Amino acid sequence: MTTLGNSFYGSIPVFRGFSSLMDPALYSPLPQDWSIGIADIVESTRAIAEKRYKAVNMAGASVIAAVTNALEGREFPFVFGGDGASFAVSPDDLDRAREALAATASWVEESLGLVMRVALVPVKAVRAQGLDVRVARFGPSANLSYAMFSGGGLGWAEAAMKRGEFAVPKAPPGTQPDLTGLSCRFEEIPSVHGLILSVLVVPAQGADPAAFRKLIEDVIALSERSPDSGRPVPPGGPPLRWPPAGVEYEARAGRKGSLFRRRALVLVHTLFAYLVMRFGISVGGFVPKTYVQQVVENSDFRKYDDGLRMILDCTPELERALTQRLAAAASAGIARYGLHRQDAAMMTCFTPSALRSDHVHFIDGARGGYASAATALKATAA
Repeated sequence: MTTLGNSFYGSIPVFRGFSSLMDPALYSPLPQDWSIGIADIVESTRAIAEKRYKAVNMAGASVIAAVTNALEGREFPFVFGGDGASFAVSPDDLDRAREALAATASWVEESLGLVMRVALVPVKAVRAQGLDVRVARFGPSANLSYAMFSGGGLGWAEAAMKRGEFAVPKAPPGTQPDLTGLSCRFEEIPSVHGLILSVLVVPAQGADPAAFRKLIEDVIALSERSPDSGRPVPPGGPPLRWPPAGVEYEARAGRKGSLFRRRALVLVHTLFAYLVMRFGISVGGFVPKTYVQQVVENSDFRKYDDGLRMILDCTPELERALTQRLAAAASAGIARYGLHRQDAAMMTCFTPSALRSDHVHFIDGARGGYASAATALKATAA
């Protein structure tokens, strides 16, 4: 099957109940002529040890912002992984995605001091391994949907990238991707219920698919007993202060003028935004209360990309219950898992227009998050 343009992804029905995400009927195979984009930060563990969490998250989200802007806002499947991102594009969009990836890798190194590797993997190369890439659309709210991936192909593509295969060379120094809409203005979000838990669960090699599905459904059921399903973003939205902690990163994401001028502009813009939000001032079609409600609803705190990823605000009792269930599954050869505990979550935002309801808010743990959970998972692979 081949598909031109992006009609394929737009035609997939959106499902609402997260507990049903393991239903194979929700997932559609990517067209054979599509490609998978993969990006991650090299030595992200060291960057996290240096407490550069915000830079690592900004780098991961910059991939999605750059590709979205390169595709002129057309909808495409993507997933944020904390220290990287994955996505899929049609052959019509492949060249633009390649340019955006190359430019982003260059920008991340020059502006954030991190090394990003990027790759584009043909779907047919994945299927040649006997694996697949299937995609579903989960709607956390009526405002937007996020992609979910299954089939094992995304994990294989990431491993291939780490072996140096399908690499996209970074763009020449000074190349700037279009990162319009990318920001990190909110402050860290402290836990309300006890701790912020990063959860990563993948199938063990040779695991029974039915047993793994039952495990994931059990883990989701446990998490949904928690208030608001463990969502780390409180009903009133994340804390907002001025000047925001992310001023420098947002300035470096700009394209026009000197860095000094961009810093000044960001400070002015964020002061205006802070006053509008702080005092609930409606400006034009922008209503602060509505925007905050959408931020909460649109927060991407749980997902599936060949494995379950969640950032939960949970009680110690829920953490113990999850740990016991996952440990039992690991002992039975059903899954491998990584957990990471911290006291706060963090948010990185992609808001091309604050007047639209489909702004995207990526959630990670504020003290290592998904990357540290992945490190814990790798330690169990031996």
